[in-house]
Amino acid sequence: MTFKELGLDKNLIKAVEEMGFEKPSPIQEESIPALLPGDRDYVGLAQTGTGKTAAFGLPLIQQIDTEFRAIQGIILCPTRELCLQITKELKAYAKYTEGIKIVAVYGGASITDQIREIKSGINIMVGTPGRTIDLMDRKVLKFDSVATVILDEADEMLNMGFKEDITKIIEKTPETKKTWLFSATMPKEVERIANTYMENPIKVTVGTKNSSAANIEHSYCLVSGRDQYFALRRFIDFSPELYGIVFCRTRRETQEIAAKLMADGYNADSLHGDLSQAQRDSVMNKFRNRNIQLLIATDVAARGIDVDDLTHVFHVDLPDEIESYTHRSGRTARAGKSGKSIALVSPSKSSRIRLVEKLIGSKLALTKAPSGQDICGQQIINVINNIKSAEVNEKGLAPFIAQIHEAFADLTKEEVIEKMVSREFNKFIQQYDKSSDINIDPSRVRQGRERGNDRESGRREGRNDSSSRNSNRLFINVGKMDGFENKGQILGFICNQSGIDGGSIGKIDLFDSFAFIGVDEGIGEQLIGSLNGKNIENRDIKVEFSKDKPRSSGGGFERKERSGGFERRERSSSDRKERSFKSSDNKSGGGRNFKERRRRI
Repeated sequence: MTFKELGLDKNLIKAVEEMGFEKPSPIQEESIPALLPGDRDYVGLAQTGTGKTAAFGLPLIQQIDTEFRAIQGIILCPTRELCLQITKELKAYAKYTEGIKIVAVYGGASITDQIREIKSGINIMVGTPGRTIDLMDRKVLKFDSVATVILDEADEMLNMGFKEDITKIIEKTPETKKTWLFSATMPKEVERIANTYMENPIKVTVGTKNSSAANIEHSYCLVSGRDQYFALRRFIDFSPELYGIVFCRTRRETQEIAAKLMADGYNADSLHGDLSQAQRDSVMNKFRNRNIQLLIATDVAARGIDVDDLTHVFHVDLPDEIESYTHRSGRTARAGKSGKSIALVSPSKSSRIRLVEKLIGSKLALTKAPSGQDICGQQIINVINNIKSAEVNEKGLAPFIAQIHEAFADLTKEEVIEKMVSREFNKFIQQYDKSSDINIDPSRVRQGRERGNDRESGRREGRNDSSSRNSNRLFINVGKMDGFENKGQILGFICNQSGIDGGSIGKIDLFDSFAFIGVDEGIGEQLIGSLNGKNIENRDIKVEFSKDKPRSSGGGFERKERSGGFERRERSSSDRKERSFKSSDNKSGGGRNFKERRRRI
């Protein structure tokens, strides 16, 4: 089927053909004929990268009355990047349709300029919910004439806390308008919106509901949380032509992994909510131009990223909201191409694998972090291929040919080849020469032995395992009651507050009101100096060396832990719950402030 057969007018067909589109994608083929009449509500489910913007954009443009200078269509989307992307595509589709005026409204840009554009008269508004509400409150945006409301990436807008904003915006539109909802997944919250604001909608699903693209190779690698970075690095080294995104749960983790990769010589940068719009644009431009090989990002920061030809998506542990996995993995394998989605899963999060499999309707294959020998084999092939494919500039080399041959005269052909390859390859031999297996056997997780081979010497890419070297043990007066639900959270807090690398921290025993921490030689003094006197929940943190092993900390009884004059009484179960609730906003990687997030978007 062609675009002409779908019922589009000649101006739209001309624009589409000029953009290089030969035939519609499945979601476009299903949606465009259904939406062109403009008389039905519509729900379209399809993965990222399947052409949803054209599926709703082309029918919307064809329905616009260009003689009527008022907003006739609004498109809501979760992020600035997606807002700009949709606007750019719509303007390209409308290139030969005279009188179409489209404006993007989003945070991080001049609201004065956006107001000026709106007042000049527009037909279509593409906006993020936060900025749209701002302009509504300023009485700049009025939706009395809106005939069509489009919710793009509806599941992501709800995940990001925009439910109230979406409701407020929709309720300001006429009851006669039609609502088109497009989403990659269909969680209950999206179904609730469809049931509330739609009447007998047409429902189209391309692929299996909530599934991911069929041409994505899904897998997971089971490694200790402290080995996730090293596993990531091994996968990167194993794929020299890799071009991808690494997803992290928190901004802090994003910054830390990006900093480590850059310090280790990898071409990477980070994208997270603390960046200004100018910084975000700079990072994204470098990534799109392939000046950056790896983008390290949070889920929120990566919404709306439209980059072709990504080969890999990595997940540093699976996302808290399982539906986000579909959006993450959908960044690769776009436009019919193939890609890999690899989750680096710590044993404590391994139960989430089943949830992902249920969501996407297929199994995640267990894969192993490549061995040093595997990596060296791949890299040597890459060096050889690069040498063989190098173009020889005979004219440029001509003045130096005699000098070159003279310099290599005392070497055989074999020696020249070996030296050339070694020059590029030696760093991998040195790096992985003594490395060993960092993978964890799933059977050990099921048996409760989650640490696998953690005490195996030399396995941390040339570093000794700190857990086997810890000769010191610290007591700290913070625990689960302070909002630290797991060892990773308290480790992140300690590293962030002290500036000490997590590799220097060993075994952590986490209890309700305190924790014991194993540390490398000399690190204990640094931690004591860095943390003592700092504050959490208006209470001073106290850290000191401990000689005692932890005792059982039960659920409902009281106990005292004396250490250097410090005494803390464990609260009752109800007290602990209340304190944990109050401190939830202080968790490392914890609760979300949706209002703050909306203002940034």
